[in-house]
Parts: sequence; C-alpha cells; structure tokens
Amino acid sequence: MKRSPFIYGNTVSLESFTNREEETKKLYNNLVNGINTSIISPRRWGKSSLVEKVISDINNQESGFKTVVIDLFSVSCEEEFLETFAREVIKASSSKFQDWINSSKYFFKHIIPQISIGVDPTTDFSLSFNWNEIKKHSTEILNLPEVIAEKKAINFIVCLDEFQNLSGFKDYENLEKKMRSVWQRHKNVTYCLYGSKRHMMSEIFNNPSKPFYRFGDIVILKKIRKEKWIDFIINGFKKTGKSISEEFATLIPELMENHSWYVQQLSHYTWNNTNKVVSRNDIDFALNELLRANSPLYQQQIEIISTTQLNLLKAVLSGETQLTSSNVMSKYKLGTPNNVNKNKTRLVNDDIIQEHEGLFEFVDPAFKIWFKTHTY
Repeated sequence: MKRSPFIYGNTVSLESFTNREEETKKLYNNLVNGINTSIISPRRWGKSSLVEKVISDINNQESGFKTVVIDLFSVSCEEEFLETFAREVIKASSSKFQDWINSSKYFFKHIIPQISIGVDPTTDFSLSFNWNEIKKHSTEILNLPEVIAEKKAINFIVCLDEFQNLSGFKDYENLEKKMRSVWQRHKNVTYCLYGSKRHMMSEIFNNPSKPFYRFGDIVILKKIRKEKWIDFIINGFKKTGKSISEEFATLIPELMENHSWYVQQLSHYTWNNTNKVVSRNDIDFALNELLRANSPLYQQQIEIISTTQLNLLKAVLSGETQLTSSNVMSKYKLGTPNNVNKNKTRLVNDDIIQEHEGLFEFVDPAFKIWFKTHTY
C-alpha cells in the first residue's frame, strides 16, 4: 500500500518539503556564517520543517559543524531548560556516550552534574544539577556550547524551537538578560531561535527595550506561492499512481489560502478518498472531513472568547474595513471604539486575526470556513 505523499501534524520529511528555496538558502548561509537568526511567522507555516531541512543539509554538506535542535514546548521552568540545554548540547558534541560522560565532568568548573545512564545510553542519558548551584552559576551552562566548541575546534549551531515559551518562566527577565549577555559573546556558536506564537516572538526580537532586540537576522516566513503548491500536489498524486487535474490542484491551495498545514491536510484527505482520478466531490468530501477533524479545536477557541470578540470576528468575516465606525459598531454590537481596539489586540495576540495591508483577516483559513458555517 502506497503511503500518502502529503504530510501534516509534524515536521514534513525531506521528500514532502516543498518550495522555501529562498528561505532555505538564506537560513543555511546565515547559520554556517555565524549569523544568529530568529524566524517569525504564524503557527503551522513550516518553521520547524524549514529548520530541520537546513540542519540536515548542513550536517550532510559541512564538516566541522555540530548541530542541535531543542524543542522547548514541554519545558516548564528555568531549571528544566538549563538541564535540557546542557544535556542536548553535550549529546550533540559527540556520537560516543563515553565522550558525553567525560564532557559532563570536564566542561563544568563551578557546578557538578549528576549523570544518569540507562540500558541504552543513546536514549537514557540525562543530567541534573543542584538548583542552588545553578542559580549561582547558570551562565556556565549558557556558555557550554562555546566552551565545547573552543576545546574541540568546532562550530556549534544551536536551534531552539518554541523559544517564546521561556517568557512564561518565573524571573524570565533575568534569564533573558543572561542569555543575551552570554550568547552575544560567542564566536563559535550560532543560534537559531523560533516559535509558534508570532506576537510573542515579535515582542522578544522587535521591541527595542528587550534584550534580544537586534540579536541577529530576522526571517519573516511567508506563505508558499500557489504555483509551487500546484506542481507539488500534481506530482504527489502522480508518483503514487493517482492523478489530479491542474484545476483541482489549484482549488486546494485556493481554499486553504496557501496555508502550509492545511494545504497538506486537504491534499492528504483528497488523496486518501480518491481511487484514481480526483473529482470535485472528492475535494468537497475531503474539506468536510478536514473541518470535522478540526471542529473540537475551533469550538474550544470560540468558547473562551467574549461575545463582543465573536461579533468582531463576524465583522472581519464580512469584510468590514472601518471597525470603529458608528455604523459597524452598531450593526455588529461591538461596543465602544475602546472595546473594539482592545478586542482587536486580544484576537491579534491570540493569532486568530492579523492585519494585512491595513485590513484585518483570519489567520486560520479552515477556521474561517468553519466559522462561516456556524451561527455565531
């Protein structure tokens, strides 16, 4: 049985990675040339897939580099972050677990790590520290990649996914200052920092009052162009013994407004429901299946926002451009201009709507379709 050529729900495979030639080239050149880079875009636009693609290319094409990708999604406190950071950097510095043990003992001067190794060292290697020691010498951990790089005469590339999650830590402001202070002095380590909360990432890297302002290059990820999606979809069906016309291959990214996650998801559902040749009924069925699959998430999203925010979404959906005009506020029961502005800010911060060329629009195209079919 052939596997679907369309991947969503996790980072896509190299075979399913499409377009992004410009971003791939820029990020590759930045990282191998020592330019720290932050990536900002809405959720599910392919940031993680882009980074993994570039890191894979660097590992295959560049000697003298060690790379590590650390997902901070489930890291809940500063202590856990520092332990995870130290462990993954040490593991990335060598392929031999005996080297990990030696590095754990050799590269720390003021703190003593507790090392734990299970039956399979490649998966059961962990470090822990005395928290009182970490508080006094946390910079020693933050400086670890540079110390290892100098001793081993290598270059390190450290990628931190969901970087904005650190901002939820107690006393994050001090941690943020320490990270910037230490990392900006590194000569042999390059950092790639990215995450799924666009507003928070923008606040971290674009706010002149924040420590990470001008930390390095900022890559604003854009949508993949429709023409690229058309070729990708047609070839995906073709190589698995099925076919889709250019008309229907165009319809899929148009329905999903070129949103990477949803183009892949709708393409997969269409592929899965098609025996040989795609029909319009196959796409309509797949779209309904996609909306049903995401409905619990959308319903939850609706339940946690206020009535006036729901009404504001109705106004945005209807294409209203003057949201604080008396006619619009009266028609949609939006309250006062102050309420409208506060609700806009809340919905933008939650990545539900975004401003584009002076107008507001839904960030999530599938949620937009779902919202339109429900009486809210």
